[in-house]
Amino acid sequence: MAEQTTLPEDVGESADAHHGNATGPGEQPDAAGAGPTDAEPTDAEPTGAKPDAAVVRDALGVGIAVGLSGFAFGVTSAGSGLSLLQTCALSLAVFTGASQFALVGALAAGGNPYTAAAGAFFLGVRNSFYGLRLSQLLALPRALRPFAAQWVIDETTAVTLPQPTRRAARIGFAVTGLTLYVLWNLTTLLGALGAEALGDTDTWGLDAASPAVFLALLAPMLKSTTERVTAALAVLLALGLLPVVPAGVPVLLSALAAPAVLFLSGRMKGTGGETATEKKHAEKHTQTITETSTEEDR
Repeated sequence: MAEQTTLPEDVGESADAHHGNATGPGEQPDAAGAGPTDAEPTDAEPTGAKPDAAVVRDALGVGIAVGLSGFAFGVTSAGSGLSLLQTCALSLAVFTGASQFALVGALAAGGNPYTAAAGAFFLGVRNSFYGLRLSQLLALPRALRPFAAQWVIDETTAVTLPQPTRRAARIGFAVTGLTLYVLWNLTTLLGALGAEALGDTDTWGLDAASPAVFLALLAPMLKSTTERVTAALAVLLALGLLPVVPAGVPVLLSALAAPAVLFLSGRMKGTGGETATEKKHAEKHTQTITETSTEEDR
């Protein structure tokens, strides 16, 4: 926590007089006459912060749009041979769409259950990395963290990270997580019950809803050239590895794009820095020779 700066008495009195505030015995004056100092972190909403209503609106939009794709999972899971109870249990306990689709997809293709579970596990590991960042950003009480961990997924992370304040981040995370969890499980149930009536989900396009929304949230966050290059390289790695490695592994290996781009960027900057240094030394050497020649001429 930052230290609170104490003003001299004459400055404090001047500030209090200017603002029409007086400090009582033992009270500490500040430059504004009231309120916390700028260095002290507070939960107060700063000027120009995003309104709560706007955060809720965006979070609801993501939660509803992605939550509807639970229909596709319910139908796919029922078609792969899982019972209604097993299908609903997956959505309640696992609650990460990509891993759930990977699991039932592998089972539907006749894959080994253990192999299918391993692929789903590897695909869900990415949520652990999300949790590392969100734990610092949200700073939730310890009692709430186990419950919040259930909602650490792609969509909640994408909504939470761009928020300008901790309050907005908490609202975005909570509203997105709650909306998506409730709607995803409800549509999973309805999809599993109406699998035969709904038919082929490919004709509805529900399976594309989740990645489409996630890409729409991610695109505005790629502001620098380094971020865009990293994202493009990650996509190429994932697509290239998809046919040759088990499900879930391409997503994990695509994360290697980040250190690769950072390494190359550092090399390029380092090379530029060495060139500039060498140029500076050369100019200094030339100046020294010129000064020496001038002194000899004299």
